[in-house]
Amino acid sequence: MKSFKSGKHISQGHYKSFQPNDINKEWQVNDMQLLNLLSKADRSLGRLDMYSEYVNIDLFIRMHIAKEATQSSRIEGTQTNMEDAFLEKKDVAVEKRDDWEEVQNYISAMNEAVKLLHTLPFSSRLIRQTHNILLKGVRGTNKNPGEYRRSQNWIGGASINDATFIPPVHSTVPELMSDIEFFANNELNPLPELLKIGIIHYQFETIHPFLDGNGRVGRLLITLYLVNKGILKQPILYLSDFFERNRTLYYDNLMRVRTHNDIDQWLKFFLTGVIEISKKGVETFDKIMQLQKVLDSKIQTLGSRGNEARKVIDHLYSQPVIDAMRIAMITNKSKATNYKLLDDLENMGILKEITGAQRNKLYVFNDYLELFSS
Repeated sequence: MKSFKSGKHISQGHYKSFQPNDINKEWQVNDMQLLNLLSKADRSLGRLDMYSEYVNIDLFIRMHIAKEATQSSRIEGTQTNMEDAFLEKKDVAVEKRDDWEEVQNYISAMNEAVKLLHTLPFSSRLIRQTHNILLKGVRGTNKNPGEYRRSQNWIGGASINDATFIPPVHSTVPELMSDIEFFANNELNPLPELLKIGIIHYQFETIHPFLDGNGRVGRLLITLYLVNKGILKQPILYLSDFFERNRTLYYDNLMRVRTHNDIDQWLKFFLTGVIEISKKGVETFDKIMQLQKVLDSKIQTLGSRGNEARKVIDHLYSQPVIDAMRIAMITNKSKATNYKLLDDLENMGILKEITGAQRNKLYVFNDYLELFSS
């Protein structure tokens, strides 16, 4: 993509904003290293997608989304852990509730956006509705959730005068976002889908179309695009973990496109992330299947309580934090039976108590949670 020109700086008086060029155009790929990475990424993603046919994927989708929400929000500065994401609000420490609510909004935004894909194309409308859910009622709720910005923003620096990067002037945002929409849905463009979404993510972060939440929405769009195009049957690829662990490279490679027109280097970094996270996803699903076999063997030793234990464990795969009240709702058994079952599951190491309290104890499905936390 040697002929690629990212855009130009335009004087706005006392500062210069960056005006990106349109991306809905003909692209030529001539970097063999990039093509080799693309081939590996396609294979790795295909193996990951295969699990949506052989594993009861619905049980695990919430875990993947919760991990993505936690990691993506951490890039923005929140400090919520995986297990915190599954607590009820009353069980969250007061000083952590703002972070907890942002993660809950991220989970809701992903779930709702996947549903919307059944009725909406990958579009500006989908992006704005997703943004609206993401920012509603949390920090940033006063920054026009669901609406493109109508003022200048900037990235880095205490003010626009010492900013690291100044996105395009607000009046051009609708037109630039329309270009992304046309590019995403242009079926005559032969560019492979993984390269297209890599370019879309770069362009979205460059436009920075909202006053807040651009990073989180931009990362959400990667998964939504792949589901929309049928590359993934279910939303099970999340790159925030890769971006978080390589944060400096992530930002440097995005900036290098703007300063050196080096879209190839950004796409190589992006595809490396797809390969790494796809492989990790496959490993996680393999470990889940191994864990299921181990737990089945343990449950068989419980005799008559085995059926209730199995119901509780099936619930834990999608909600790995539980208390006695929730167990009672699942089993519909007496209090004495449920407390005995809790003791059994704790003694077997399946559940781990996390509050240290005498009453209102909370338990986590620790071995399972660690598969996603590692």
